Amino acid sequence: MSLSEMERLREVVAKLRDPKDGCPWDLEQTHKSLLKYLMEESYEFMHAVEDGNYKKMEDELGDVLLQVVLHSQLASEVSKFDLNSVAKTIADKMVRRHPHVFTNNKAKDVAEIKQRWEEIKKAEKANEESLKKYEICNELLSFPALTSAAKIGKKTNKINFDWEDYTQVMYKVEEEWQELKEELTPGRELNKERVQEEMGDLLFSVAQLARHLDLDPEVTLREANLKFKRRFNQLEDIAREEGIIIRESSQDELETLWSRVKEIEKSN
Repeated sequence: MSLSEMERLREVVAKLRDPKDGCPWDLEQTHKSLLKYLMEESYEFMHAVEDGNYKKMEDELGDVLLQVVLHSQLASEVSKFDLNSVAKTIADKMVRRHPHVFTNNKAKDVAEIKQRWEEIKKAEKANEESLKKYEICNELLSFPALTSAAKIGKKTNKINFDWEDYTQVMYKVEEEWQELKEELTPGRELNKERVQEEMGDLLFSVAQLARHLDLDPEVTLREANLKFKRRFNQLEDIAREEGIIIRESSQDELETLWSRVKEIEKSN
């Protein structure tokens, strides 16, 4: 994208936010109201990457970029920051965090690069009161839930507050599973708050198990979602070929089709 096209996008967004001639919907938006769109567009880009669809990637990156420009426009309207300052801030940060590239302070390997990166990040945030008070779990809300859980585990591991190996985490997962089952005992009054709490504990423990197995829990779950999608698409293909109407099929009929899809996968 040329600088002229980037400036054109900025002007388009500024026009949308014009108090007199702008779009009523865009004028109603706030940083908070736009958050869900930033998340949705980011996930749609991830899906395009997983599909290997470059045309779709280009389109979805544009949607993500629109969110960046929108947030910058909102901030500029109250004289907080603008698109230029956002670009300058990230460029300066990348230069600062890559001394092995932009200075003569070379690193011997990737491990040292990562270590320096964390040290530089910590130094950058040294003046933030929240970091001084709550350093270990400061990243709690900065990422999707499963990713946050894994990052919390990595943080606490550095101060020796962690399980020794994955077998110990497996016992913890089983413990949390039993506690959830207890809350769901047939005949027992359902306490949704307690069930949610126990479900959260179980998911947190599963995320730690993934971490101990050197797996990214967020990526792992997304791969499972994609596998389900792929199989269900195959199920629909079979149903269509055989004149079966999915929405009118019984659960047993769908289970039979599902089993056939799994058998086809195994044979391939």
